[in-house]
Amino acid sequence: MTPRRPVIVLLGATAVGKTELSIDLARAIGAEIISVDSRLLYRGMDIGTAKPSRAEMGGIAHHLIDVAEPSERWSLSGYLDMVKGTIAEMHSAGKIPLLVGGTGQYLVALVEGWQPPPKADEPGFRARLRELASTQGEAALHARLQEIDPDTAERIDERNVRRVIRALEIHHVTGAIPSKQRRKTPPDYSFLLLGLRRDRAELYDRIDERIEAMLSSGLVEEVSNLIARGADPESSALSAIGYRQIAAYLQGKYDLDTAVAKIQRLTRQFVRRQDNWFRRLEPEIYWFTPGEGTLQEIVALVRNWLSGDVERSD
Repeated sequence: MTPRRPVIVLLGATAVGKTELSIDLARAIGAEIISVDSRLLYRGMDIGTAKPSRAEMGGIAHHLIDVAEPSERWSLSGYLDMVKGTIAEMHSAGKIPLLVGGTGQYLVALVEGWQPPPKADEPGFRARLRELASTQGEAALHARLQEIDPDTAERIDERNVRRVIRALEIHHVTGAIPSKQRRKTPPDYSFLLLGLRRDRAELYDRIDERIEAMLSSGLVEEVSNLIARGADPESSALSAIGYRQIAAYLQGKYDLDTAVAKIQRLTRQFVRRQDNWFRRLEPEIYWFTPGEGTLQEIVALVRNWLSGDVERSD
């Protein structure tokens, strides 16, 4: 049976090779691409996010790229609202949505049908919590969350100050603890989940090569320009790996070699976190290793799935 409201997802770790393959896949099956990358949302953050250029897009329509300024706060609920609206518009126009990216939380939230807590945005309260973390330490801030919501505290690393503050802010504004506000309503989509993966050592080599290419392409200048235009180095947008470390270098906190080493280490850690998110979607993911013939294999699978003729063999 032909899938109702089809949504194709191409996921994988950073630097695994999603961008090039996704464009070729979209061209082969007549799809349009929707980004599932929390940093591609921001204008002016091009080099450090490996954002595809207009030339690289090859005439394939891309959605949810360059839709916000780095100064804007962006939330999971805001992304879900926008991606669902974009999918609805594409289905109404008879187009196939191809979601591409590696922001695991966004992918899992969409597939599992998360209903995020109401938006809680109180800058004054947030500023006081940041001050507490600065003066008393991350552990003190995390302990406050532990007191009111142990379940949420267990899931959030105390070093992730932004997420700890978000959880405390939800409680402050709504009066309810975040763990009691999580609801799931799976969307009325038919998902086909495709994944790309490589040997970990090979992937790490590709990551290092990408970082070097970003530096050669002007990553330092990009971050400098963003700050000059008013972007706060402590903002959510510039918390992205690469941007925060280069901003610290520009502020004289450490030299460029140290910044690069931090970017490499943090990117490896990020890859491991991506894997953890992707595991939540197993065993529904069809995995592929990029190489000669991979595109043809994926195109054949997608066409069979769209015609209603796919059975898992693994």
